[in-house]
Amino acid sequence: MQAMGWSTVFAVEIPVMESVLRGTVVYFVLFILLRLAGRRELGSLGVADLLILLLIADASGNAMTGGSNSLTDGLLVAATIVGWGFVVDWLMYQFPALNKLVTPRKVCVVRDGQYQWRNMRREFVTRDEILSEMRLAGIKSLDEVCAAYIEPNGKLSFLKAEPTETGPG
Repeated sequence: MQAMGWSTVFAVEIPVMESVLRGTVVYFVLFILLRLAGRRELGSLGVADLLILLLIADASGNAMTGGSNSLTDGLLVAATIVGWGFVVDWLMYQFPALNKLVTPRKVCVVRDGQYQWRNMRREFVTRDEILSEMRLAGIKSLDEVCAAYIEPNGKLSFLKAEPTETGPG
C-alpha cells in the first residue's frame, strides 16, 4: 500500500479554468433539467426523488472534476457551483422578469371546493395528497376550501372559504 502525501491531496490535477467551466456547465444543465422536471421534485422529497438526486450527484461528480482526486479540484468545483447559485439568485432578485421566467407559477388544484382534475393530472397531484395536506392545515372538509394552490416551491397552500351564515331567516 502506497502512502499518499499531503502534496498530492492538495495538488491541482486539472487546469483551474477547466474546473470552473465543468462546474458551470453541470450547474446550468442540472438547473434546467430540474426546472423542466417540475416543482414537486423540489417541494417534497419522496424516496424516488431522493434517489434521483443522489444519482445525479454521483453522475455529475465525475463530470465536474474530470476524474480528479484532488481535494483542491473538488473544492474549486464546489465553490464554482455555490458561486453560480448566488449569482442566479441575485440576478432573479435584481431582474423580476428573469425571476418570472425561471420560477414556475402557482397552479390551482381546488377552486370553490371542487377539484381541478386537469391541473392535478398535469402536476401529478392525487386527491389523497390534497386531503392529507388539508388535514395538516387543520381543514376538515373540501367545502371549507375556497382555493388550493401548488406554490412555486412545490408546497400546497389553502385559502379557506368564508363561512356562510346559517340561521333564522
